[in-house]
Amino acid sequence: MTTAFVEPVNLVGRGVRLVPLTADHEAGLRAAAADGDLWQLRVTSVPEPVNTAAYIATALKMREAGDRFAFAVTEEQTGEVMGCTSYHDILPAVKRVEIGYTWYAKRHQRTHVNSTCKLLLLTHAFETLGCNVVGWRTDNFNFASQAAIERLGAHKDGVIRGHALRRDGTIRDTVMYSMRAGEWPEAKAQLLYGLNKH
Repeated sequence: MTTAFVEPVNLVGRGVRLVPLTADHEAGLRAAAADGDLWQLRVTSVPEPVNTAAYIATALKMREAGDRFAFAVTEEQTGEVMGCTSYHDILPAVKRVEIGYTWYAKRHQRTHVNSTCKLLLLTHAFETLGCNVVGWRTDNFNFASQAAIERLGAHKDGVIRGHALRRDGTIRDTVMYSMRAGEWPEAKAQLLYGLNKH
């Protein structure tokens, strides 16, 4: 049996703990999704609270297939589930992962949580997994997400038009970004600078 490119791991820093997503996180994830009615945003993949169990089941099936590794984003001290994030479109042959399926309860948005998660995931991807490239993709109308990705120092690769369905049935264009291993040290320094400043 071959080992998976992304092995189960806990990533911890600045009061945030990323743990492999399991069915045990269902209640916490449901509460996080309900905080701010996040599932009503047409440009995100947040599950409706009643569909949280199915959301987790899909993530675990994708993990089994080697396509996605989902983490519950938890508060280190209390264990409270603050949201979810994943490595996805995992390509071991070229040592590439993407970071996505990311969302947080409304009360944890615009805090240090997202920057901390990105620091943990990028550090693990580049420094432990030995990735050559880390990618992101987002809806062409999700301007907040695009700005957050660009603040990381990611390169905008382009737009894939007519790429995916939104939950409301409309077809979205997808904006693609990437960061190469050689760009990581500068991006890491900038991330740490921002986190330490706040």
